[in-house]
Amino acid sequence: MNKERKLIIAGNWKMNKTVAEALALVSDLKIELANVKEVDVVVCPPFTALESVSKAILDSSLRLGAQNMSEHNFGAYTGEICAGMLKEFSVRYVILGHSERRQYQKESDALIARRALAVHGASLKPIVCVGETLAEREAGQTEKVLETQVRGSLAGLSADQMLETVIAYEPVWAIGTGKTATTQQAQEAHAFIRGLMARMFDETVARKVRIQYGGSVKPSNARELMSQPDVDGALVGGASLEARSFADIVKNSI
Repeated sequence: MNKERKLIIAGNWKMNKTVAEALALVSDLKIELANVKEVDVVVCPPFTALESVSKAILDSSLRLGAQNMSEHNFGAYTGEICAGMLKEFSVRYVILGHSERRQYQKESDALIARRALAVHGASLKPIVCVGETLAEREAGQTEKVLETQVRGSLAGLSADQMLETVIAYEPVWAIGTGKTATTQQAQEAHAFIRGLMARMFDETVARKVRIQYGGSVKPSNARELMSQPDVDGALVGGASLEARSFADIVKNSI
């Protein structure tokens, strides 16, 4: 397999799984992935299951991620979760700026950038999502949209912080639709983002930053996607809700 960059495959469970269901899923994943060392595997349950899952995966190679985080450290922010709360459960990664939150919660690049800084301030690692809609792709605006989102969502990060940041390219038109960007489309977008990293930071950062692909990743297309030179893993939605399919994505990536 490629690369100087270790693959990172994260399961974004979204608003799915009760605590009991979450524990059943990670119990199966621990068995399925017991011998996998070549990939950083992250599970991102809903907030309500973080504590239970954290305890369940203590003796495994699985890492814990959260699906969002406030830019504030505490205070009168009803419904929000801060870094200190996540760290109590040994969370390592935080997804920021997922297309669903950009769409439904109207999250802006500037907000995501503030959250990314807060994540780093707590010594956690953000997974920052970017991606174009179908209308934007068909209008030939993919690179323009990606540059705006990448520059805006990562504004203020130092080179050292960028090295501890994961970027997730998720073409919005391929999320939960069954459509997947072709390997060529994925590689082109990832290569463009890596080139942006060189312009925003330097070649060293560009070479080391991990860029995941997200958008209807499944066992059948994982190997081809991960074989692309600039694709360093996957942010998996629906296929991460079933142990066998998620484990097969991980195994097919190696």
